[in-house]
Amino acid sequence: MTSPSQAAASQAAPSQVAEPPGGHPSAPGGTGIRGETVNTAQPALGTADVVALLTRGRTLATPVLRAAVNRLAPPMDTVAAYHFGWIDASGRPADGDGGKAVRPALALLSAEAVGAPPETGIPGAVAVELVHNFSLLHDDLMDGDEQRRHRDTVWKVHGPAQAILVGDALFALANEILLELGTAEAARATRRLTTATRKLIDGQAQDISYEHRERVTVEECLLMEGNKTGALLACAVSIGAVLGGADDRTADALETYGYHLGLAFQAVDDLLGIWGDPEATGKQTWSDLRQRKKSLPVVAALDAGGPASARLAEILAADAKEAEGDDFDETEFAARAALIEEAGGRAWTSAEARRRHTTAVGALDEVAMEPRVREQLIALADFVVVRQK
Repeated sequence: MTSPSQAAASQAAPSQVAEPPGGHPSAPGGTGIRGETVNTAQPALGTADVVALLTRGRTLATPVLRAAVNRLAPPMDTVAAYHFGWIDASGRPADGDGGKAVRPALALLSAEAVGAPPETGIPGAVAVELVHNFSLLHDDLMDGDEQRRHRDTVWKVHGPAQAILVGDALFALANEILLELGTAEAARATRRLTTATRKLIDGQAQDISYEHRERVTVEECLLMEGNKTGALLACAVSIGAVLGGADDRTADALETYGYHLGLAFQAVDDLLGIWGDPEATGKQTWSDLRQRKKSLPVVAALDAGGPASARLAEILAADAKEAEGDDFDETEFAARAALIEEAGGRAWTSAEARRRHTTAVGALDEVAMEPRVREQLIALADFVVVRQK
């Protein structure tokens, strides 16, 4: 395990290894209130400003996204429209929850970070959003998730085959959207997107393989989450800059911001996967525990040592051969969550989200940009770490 001093020295690198749970005795812990995430300093901008950024990203990207989806052959166009929340299961127009649009907002801001108009980043915003939703369609099927954004997932409504086909089609569309620009910048952006997509798939494969192992190290978990979540957020926050003509040094610095922001985002998501309020997350109670995910709180708790850690390890080893955890009652899941918290897994994950947030914001110092754009990127980072669903 890397020492705290070694970890601090390598914090800006994508291969960073975090300290073990015992390395942060002063890390703040959870209060035990379900739905609590991470407290940060006062944001640079208010919530209304962040909502405006997200709304702008969604407003500018959605028409191009809809036009791309309309290229799909039936019934894939309808299935994709259902997934994005544009229609209901019966095909009627709907105003569903299509997600927060963090990635499109970052793509537009990345264009502005290098002095280009935000509209320059629209093709990148749409391409990243298509790849993101390709991964969601496949992940829901592989994980057996029946709910996303408070309604049935695509595979549940339209069947596994359509979920696979539509996901593949969205990935192809993402590359089309960029390459159709026909510029050198578009080719560079496509290379970054395909590299991020490969890492995302690597991360999903690692995630699945970890479910069948008794123990996973903190380093392995962070590597998996850096691939599965960090890579695409890193791409989102550099792709608009690349389309705006940024050099590789600038784009790499923005990717560092996005990579660590992605790890902060995933750390919070891991907390919500155990302690999140189903009314807010749209998923089952204890969703990650039901799926035996080796998420950061679980791995950190197992790595911490002590009586609670040992007891948790015994329980997880005893039921490792069971096919499903749905046979357990709520009391059993609550007991496991309590052991994770007692062992320090919740507190360590909260602290890790804060550390990654700090590293992400620090990476912005490497890019000369207008103070207004920097404040907006910081505000989005704050939003990611304190989000509740």
